[in-house]
Amino acid sequence: MSRVLFLLLLAACPWVYAQSKAPPKSGQCTACHGVDGQSRIPANPILRCQHEAYLVTALQAYRNGNRKHPVMNNIANTLQPKDINTLAAWYANQPGCRK
Repeated sequence: MSRVLFLLLLAACPWVYAQSKAPPKSGQCTACHGVDGQSRIPANPILRCQHEAYLVTALQAYRNGNRKHPVMNNIANTLQPKDINTLAAWYANQPGCRK
């Protein structure tokens, strides 16, 4: 039984590690965009490795209403400029992203 538990914990390690390093407000993003921004849902954009400036611009546009998406507008309205910058930097700099 302990071997099975060990294998389950080992499989969860990347997720646990990503969650432990994620910015505080990233929990709002996780359901649709994945823990590391690598969405597994085809309709949802992948945030991982996007250009930081693009992510900032997109979140600001959702926040001020220039970009329309009811869910994203609501979420972006909970973010302060510092949160937007932190999230954009984190998603843009995931391990394996080209610089």
